[in-house]
Amino acid sequence: MKLLTLQRRVARAVMTPLSPSYHMRRVAPDGRPMSAVAGQIIKPNDRLTSFERLEIYNRQYWFRVLDAFSDDFPGLRAILGDRRFDALAKHYLVDCPSRSFTMRDLGSRLESWLRKHPSYAPGRLQLALDMVRLEWAEIETFDGASEPPVTAAALSGADPAKLRLHLQPYIRLLDLRYPVDDLLLAIKHDAPADVASNAMQERQKRKKVSAVARLDPTPVYLAIHRLENTVYFRRLEREEFAILSALQQGRTLERAIVAGFRSSSIPAQERASNVGAWFQNWASLGWFVAM
Repeated sequence: MKLLTLQRRVARAVMTPLSPSYHMRRVAPDGRPMSAVAGQIIKPNDRLTSFERLEIYNRQYWFRVLDAFSDDFPGLRAILGDRRFDALAKHYLVDCPSRSFTMRDLGSRLESWLRKHPSYAPGRLQLALDMVRLEWAEIETFDGASEPPVTAAALSGADPAKLRLHLQPYIRLLDLRYPVDDLLLAIKHDAPADVASNAMQERQKRKKVSAVARLDPTPVYLAIHRLENTVYFRRLEREEFAILSALQQGRTLERAIVAGFRSSSIPAQERASNVGAWFQNWASLGWFVAM
């Protein structure tokens, strides 16, 4: 058997979903006995059969990816509850198995998957989607690329009609319907320090989730950014969000500002001072990079 063939067979066996009792299934997805599959790819020893040896890897693979997925989406777990979240995690990882060398990418397709499977978030789909978008953006921002920033002084005197500014690659802009940024921070802050306090903390989480779920959907504009290796959520005015989004799309500074104030309720005489303050703030945070 060629090495590549062996590797593929081992991967298929190891990534086969566990049984409801969290053991390796007796029947492979192709209908063959899993004992026969195991016998072709792993030898028995004096203590374990081929099936038992393969089961160790099969179980450890699933325990590890499920734990990593849960660690990446504590906000979604709080919204759905443990049972629904665990069911979602298993089905999602079957439909969207790992294709990357790093488990950091496990949740990369979760938003699109959840949109196609709304039954996993009954009555809270939009809230769940907002949280998924935020938690995935947090992951991307944490280890996203960084480039040398452009200073505010370097921008002075530039022609707005010609100047194009890129945002740092790690910045993510989100338009949401629920204040999931506050909710996620509260959930993380309430993480139990020991088993004894777990039940009380879980009740507090459920109360906070229910309070947010009862809110009427209202636009929330966020920039997820990084400063000194720490990820932050920054609330934006609608006009700020529109300007930054236009810049991210490659528009000139002049066109981005025009787009930002389209249908704005900010009086015309106040807009220049707002723009100046926003740009000074963004530049001080190192958000801009040269083309």
